[in-house]
Amino acid sequence: MDSALYNRDILRLATSLVADHRLAEPDGSAEVRSPLCGSRIQADVVTDAEGILRGLALRANACALGQASAAILTHNAIGTAMTEVAKLRDGVAQALQRKGDMPSCWPELALLAAACDYPSRHAAILLPFDAILAAAAQAKEKS
Repeated sequence: MDSALYNRDILRLATSLVADHRLAEPDGSAEVRSPLCGSRIQADVVTDAEGILRGLALRANACALGQASAAILTHNAIGTAMTEVAKLRDGVAQALQRKGDMPSCWPELALLAAACDYPSRHAAILLPFDAILAAAAQAKEKS
């Protein structure tokens, strides 16, 4: 295990997720999987008419980086517009490829920059964003 990649802060975030957390009445739910690493994230969301995230539950069967990314979203994304979640996902993807800076709106995102040199881990980091966006798309289809 690379200690620069799986540092104390990443492991702290990874273990902060509530196991089997579900929303009682989600507007949308989705499960996404990374074919590269096998990580799997399930998301339940509640959104309002303006596309603002009002409720979120994430379940992760992923490496510590995927779990840490899910925890960052769980701790910060409520109250965020889905369009902003999509922009953040793209910003994180660009930063992991060293094509831009890590978004600074949530300071914990900076911890994910340690994975820049590990492209095989990028999908796991982005998976929680993808799960939320897929669940929100399902919610929009229902309405």
